[in-house]
Amino acid sequence: MSQVELIELSKSYEKQKDILKAINLFIKEGEFFVLVGPSGSGKSTLLRMIAGLEEISGGILKINNELVNHLPPKDRNLSMVFQNYALYPHLTVEQNILFGLKAKKVGKQEQQRRLKEAAEMVGLTELLKRKPRELSGGQRQRVALARSIVSHAPLCLMDEPLSNLDAKLRSNMRVQIRRLQKRLGFTTIYVTHDQVEAMTMGDRIMVLNDGKIQQVGRPITLYNEPANLFVASFIGSPKMNIGKAHFLAKHKRLTVENELSITVDPSIARGLPLDRPLTIGIRAEHLLPGTTENTTHYLEVVNVEQLGNETSIAFDVGTELWTAKWPGQWPIQVGQKVPVHLSSEHLLFFDSETGSLIQSASQAKKQEVLVI
Repeated sequence: MSQVELIELSKSYEKQKDILKAINLFIKEGEFFVLVGPSGSGKSTLLRMIAGLEEISGGILKINNELVNHLPPKDRNLSMVFQNYALYPHLTVEQNILFGLKAKKVGKQEQQRRLKEAAEMVGLTELLKRKPRELSGGQRQRVALARSIVSHAPLCLMDEPLSNLDAKLRSNMRVQIRRLQKRLGFTTIYVTHDQVEAMTMGDRIMVLNDGKIQQVGRPITLYNEPANLFVASFIGSPKMNIGKAHFLAKHKRLTVENELSITVDPSIARGLPLDRPLTIGIRAEHLLPGTTENTTHYLEVVNVEQLGNETSIAFDVGTELWTAKWPGQWPIQVGQKVPVHLSSEHLLFFDSETGSLIQSASQAKKQEVLVI
């Protein structure tokens, strides 16, 4: 098993300062930990620093309570799965898988035992004599995984390993990687820019942007209670609907984008500041279809996407484009005004100036329970 601790870790180059800024993080033994963020956020650099492939500019890196800042990669007892698979084209699948073990002078009998075990795990038993050029993208990725498995390293680093695969294969490989990690129990640090991968695979997620940690937590916590507007916009598909808002405390009403007026529940209104400009957010699944009993607004449709199991509908709300996600198939046309139900119980409130979360609907409910 392996645990990883980062204390005030930073990275800078001569011409580009502060690629990573004061990263403080603890990754538990056996955890599947995901680093997610947009391109250029510093997530791959951070992974390479943990691997020993990038020099640490400042701070402390510990693996299993041992300071490893100046240890070379071969002495850190870890394995790495790269985005481009990093397979030797002139070697067979078997030779690629065993390459690291041969370099470590592991006995031939032990090599074959580990090879058989790993090949069976990832379904490569029939492909061991082939060369990488004879394999599909998914099969090559499994070779890279098998190479990591046979190392028996307690820490595995993965740098966007599924980005070169098609959508269907990515979905299948997500399940395979997660199943293997649970079965073998090794600690995994997984880098991706795909928030769907992050949400579906991670025990915990760290959202990184511009070299700074935005939030660390369980996937569902980041979804329901994003720390700021960046996390709110980045986590979730489609992204959270956002709008500028004014809270009229006297009337307990909220005006959004100077167009929508929403009645605010008293339990929610208690936590709202009166002296700061607000930005509100609402998830697509919470912008509900209206009925004769509960319609609060009529919104004009600007786009419709029929996805079979659900319908995605886009509306113009002031300067923003809002999306609703309704289960089933809805015969809605562009230009049509449709009834919707918009309730304050699903709203998240952010400070417009700092972008920080002021209150989420779930936080308001917790506070109400405490008051009662």
